[in-house]
Amino acid sequence: MRSLVSQLTLHKLEVFCHVAELESVSRAAEACRIAQPVVTTHIKSLSEKLGVQLTQRNGRRITLTEDGKRIYVWAKEIVSQTRELEQELKDRKSGKIGNASIAASMTLGSYILPSIVSRFKQSHEQSNISVQVASPKLASEQVLSGDCDFGLTIIDQIHGVGGLNVTPLYKERLILAGSEKTTFVGDHVTPEKLVNLPFVTAKTDSARRDLEDYALMTHGLTRSNVALELGHGEAIKRAVRAGAGIAFLFKSSVMDELEMGTLREIRTPGMSLAFPIYLVQRQNRLLSAFQKKLIDYICSEIRDLNQDELLP
Repeated sequence: MRSLVSQLTLHKLEVFCHVAELESVSRAAEACRIAQPVVTTHIKSLSEKLGVQLTQRNGRRITLTEDGKRIYVWAKEIVSQTRELEQELKDRKSGKIGNASIAASMTLGSYILPSIVSRFKQSHEQSNISVQVASPKLASEQVLSGDCDFGLTIIDQIHGVGGLNVTPLYKERLILAGSEKTTFVGDHVTPEKLVNLPFVTAKTDSARRDLEDYALMTHGLTRSNVALELGHGEAIKRAVRAGAGIAFLFKSSVMDELEMGTLREIRTPGMSLAFPIYLVQRQNRLLSAFQKKLIDYICSEIRDLNQDELLP
């Protein structure tokens, strides 16, 4: 047996709410853009189905009975929640709201994505976005496992990218940085002298250290003087600022320090170190309209910031 509520249409409830709020059949008809007799018929039909009198005439006004007041509170909630659901579904379909989890390697997740995602969030206030900062290997694994919807990272050359689609975005450049107080090296250094200078770098066998060593090997160089090993990029920067040595740092991670003068770039003529950054997605994963919109926005912003380092 069908319940009584299942026989009540949303349209009739909406018409009833207009009558209750406007206290007039004619104004309710105008608000709903239907004829007055239709409004009267809807109210009569609701009363019959519910078995109670909903309205009463009070002079020229239409007011609610005690039962009508109770039904109005219920009907208003039903109409409001339904409209909210309809709007939410519409917004999700258009990509206006949604959820996204991004895996990002250290530099992107710490220095590039926060401002980009914040700007996107301003026009998508009801969205939920998280950025998971990890090593290149872990970032790729998070995307592959489905823990993150997509990633922006350097590719871990050792462990590969099986099961992932990768799209090249730009080259993240490493610069040689030293403290403003550093006196053992000038504004530039040759490769021959470079290898003997005191370096602050990441721990042995870490992804960051492997990347640096691999880049130097492409130029036939191996460092012989590692003065200090630290586990995080920020720690390396602080040690360099304190004069512990020089370090290879991603340029986007030291823009503020270069501008303030607490760090300076040491030029390395004839030697350029850079790593490609990729958009990483799991093969055959279906993304929502919101996630696709976020990806397009991030990629556009990153490319605008790195016009001189774009990859084909």
